[in-house]
Amino acid sequence: MAILNDHGRRSRRALPPLALLLHGLLAAAVVVSSGVAGAAARSPEPTAEYTLKAAFLFNFTKFVEWPPDAFADEKSPFNLCILGEDRFGASLDTLVANEAVHGRPIFVRRLPRGADPRACQILFLPRTERERQAEVLAGLRSAPVLTVGESDRFLDDCGLLLFFLDADRIRFAVNQRAVERTRLTISSKMLRLAKLVPEEHP
Repeated sequence: MAILNDHGRRSRRALPPLALLLHGLLAAAVVVSSGVAGAAARSPEPTAEYTLKAAFLFNFTKFVEWPPDAFADEKSPFNLCILGEDRFGASLDTLVANEAVHGRPIFVRRLPRGADPRACQILFLPRTERERQAEVLAGLRSAPVLTVGESDRFLDDCGLLLFFLDADRIRFAVNQRAVERTRLTISSKMLRLAKLVPEEHP
């Protein structure tokens, strides 16, 4: 797998080192009970779980490198997409406001079911898409799209990053073989904080 050097990338605002940033998120990422999370699906306000997942998604943009052909042209924006149900509320929109990835403005896109996700640079698939995630991921098998999920078998279905619980905290796993097919490049610092698959399953 290709690895970025330790400088990573920078947004318009000064950022702390990735290790401090993600360790801070991991330390704080105490997940609410499933009953509370279910209530959040009917509310415009995200739970603590999805506020933290939004922070992870935003920070992934700084430590993953996309090939040039991931964009239609040099003026294309960076699209952070949510397929189906959106439990993030305004948290993602707030995080990406006035931010950029290598000079490209970041937009949050909410995709209806059946939409083509190949124009996305990051695609988040919620648990509610688990019945069709294999079909969606098969269509993106070699595409330079960072797919992120949270449901069972996401990595087995060739998703790239999986959110999972470890001692009631949110962590993430990386499917190394699937990443290699996409030509995405993940920072070595980010990989050191992840659980790696297939070598290690969460």
